[in-house]
Amino acid sequence: MNSNLDKIMKPKSIAVVGASTKEHTIGSDIMKRLQEYNFNGKIYPVNPKGGIIEGLQAYTSVLEIPGEVDLAIIVVNAKFVLSTIDQCHEKGIKGLCIITAGFKETGKEGAEAEKALLAKVREYGMRCVGPNCLGVVNTDPEVRMDGCFAESLPERGHIGFVSQSGALGGGILNILKDLNLGFAQFISIGNQADVNAETALEYWENEEDVEQILLYMESIQNPSNFRKLASRISKKKPVLALKAGRSAAGASAASSHTGSLAGADKAANALLNQSGVIREYSLKNLFATAKVFANCPIPKGDRVAIITNSGGPGIMATDAVCEYGMQMAQITDSTKETLRSFLPSAASVKNPIDMIASAPIEHYKETLKTVIADPNVDMIMVIYLPFLGLKDIDVAKAVMEIKSQYPEKPVIGVFMTKSEFFSKLSDMDVNMPFFMYAEEAADGFNRLNQQRKWMERPEGQIPVFDVDREKAKQIIRQSLSEGRAQLTTRESIDVLDAYGIRVCKSGFATNEDEVVEVGNSIGYPVVMKMTSKTTSHKTDVGGVRVNIGSEEQLRAEYKDLIAKLTEKGLIDGLEGVIIQEMVKGNREMVCGIATDPQYGPMMMFGLGGVFIEVMKDVTFRIAPLTDIDAKEMIKSVKAYKLLEGARGTTPAQMEQIEETLLRLSQLVHDFSFIDELDINPLLISEKTGEGIAVDGRIKVRLEEAKQAIACECGSCSCCH
Repeated sequence: MNSNLDKIMKPKSIAVVGASTKEHTIGSDIMKRLQEYNFNGKIYPVNPKGGIIEGLQAYTSVLEIPGEVDLAIIVVNAKFVLSTIDQCHEKGIKGLCIITAGFKETGKEGAEAEKALLAKVREYGMRCVGPNCLGVVNTDPEVRMDGCFAESLPERGHIGFVSQSGALGGGILNILKDLNLGFAQFISIGNQADVNAETALEYWENEEDVEQILLYMESIQNPSNFRKLASRISKKKPVLALKAGRSAAGASAASSHTGSLAGADKAANALLNQSGVIREYSLKNLFATAKVFANCPIPKGDRVAIITNSGGPGIMATDAVCEYGMQMAQITDSTKETLRSFLPSAASVKNPIDMIASAPIEHYKETLKTVIADPNVDMIMVIYLPFLGLKDIDVAKAVMEIKSQYPEKPVIGVFMTKSEFFSKLSDMDVNMPFFMYAEEAADGFNRLNQQRKWMERPEGQIPVFDVDREKAKQIIRQSLSEGRAQLTTRESIDVLDAYGIRVCKSGFATNEDEVVEVGNSIGYPVVMKMTSKTTSHKTDVGGVRVNIGSEEQLRAEYKDLIAKLTEKGLIDGLEGVIIQEMVKGNREMVCGIATDPQYGPMMMFGLGGVFIEVMKDVTFRIAPLTDIDAKEMIKSVKAYKLLEGARGTTPAQMEQIEETLLRLSQLVHDFSFIDELDINPLLISEKTGEGIAVDGRIKVRLEEAKQAIACECGSCSCCH
């Protein structure tokens, strides 16, 4: 199906089906907006009564319209929408924008009607925005289409904006002038029956008029397709998203550590992160960042210079820059020399450059011109506080004049002045962003730097390892044959081992003699862990015994375990015990898999052991992982410093830990019915720095697993 939206976004003719003479109706407002914004094509009002609407001849049906029609904006009652689509098809109209509400947002009946609507759109080879939306806008002078019913006429700019909420989109269009921002194109997707955020992303990928893309989303319909598109498009232009719906309700129902730490929003966050999308958490921040991208080039690096006329704000700005992990630029000696030639002796030419309170406009201009030319500087913050009768707007004009002569580096103004200053700016043609506070400017630089790093980031590969998939399959099949979704500790570790994940040397025993035989073959010290088909958390029942140093101690611990389980009535579920090598190390990490109902399997990595629920120093990514994803996961947790070898400890084998994550990613790709998986702890060996899976647990989605792994024995529960 043709994904081109030109018939909707660049129409040469529009039929307004449901146009009206009645004031303050949507049918009337749409007609007025199209005319007031001087739409470049033909407008055909359609109303069963005919007559004249907004000075134009109205037609009783689209079939009566004499000329060709690219786009039908439909505002009729919901019960007439399907028959209107039939007429549009008969007329040869390929673009629809259905403003009408009353579809899936109203319940079951509405959802059925929307299903029928989409079936017609697909059958007729049309594209459709909506239903239940605000409309569409294109400010290109060659199009000039305001096909929505927001109060204000749109401001011209170079942003493509998609809003899932119609009312919110309308509110935004109304405040654009105050924000000093304009749009190239705006699409209110409403119920997104056909056109959604992904369609818009793809459409705007090579649209020169759209220099950055803004998304307001409440849901991501197809996460894997979104990731594929956004990863590619965000390399070409910034993609900013405000993703609403951040509650993690339902996460506590998950039984594993990975599951309980993985809320729905963590999945969305991981997806946006891996797709190069810059996520904002408020409209204020969304538009502050959009303002930065609208007026700043992508920097070459992260070295920031600060020019100020007051020491205090300069220090606060320095703190903000450093907190974002960016560098304060090392000003060259020749730049310092030039600055000293015209600044007073009391001024500081180190970064931050303090021109002192008496700095006239000329000093602002000369200092900025000098600092922009410094090869060690990538971005410049210019701070102004009102002193000695200097007018804020005059300083802003002077700074913008220099910026226009040297457009290659980002410059952001911090003007700690009255709010009237910002009102004046909204009536001016600005070429750089201005903020009230230094922290806002530092945030803007951070977003520019984030985009730079993403654009420079290698694509990443998804490696394929040589694993024993058949062995893992047989282990899972055994669990399914007994109707168990939860694999035992032993089965879980054996699956990990089959996938080449470094696990402890171990053996399985079901009686005292076997326990001693395994212990002696591994060598002491050892760990003894019960493995049970009914008890998941072993430590709660004393099922883990560590640092067993001899055969005698091993016998005693085993007898004690059996006695305790018998006493608690838990002996029936006992499968046996695992005897493992005792790996020495104080650094306990965790890695695992949790499944989000919408986003699919998510990988987790972070600080493990008993600290996992307390510290929550973990990070998530959506599977499959690339090698770059795995590297970034490890580096993004605070515990990374422990892995590097803090206080004389052996540095962890980073590549081996990365490989562990990548092998887990392959495991969940091969067995997509794995619901939860924990390696906790992944113990970092003090001797070798390896990450060793000391404990593991795997849980599958039973019915899905049974279908995927067909049993051939004929007698087990799978087969029946």
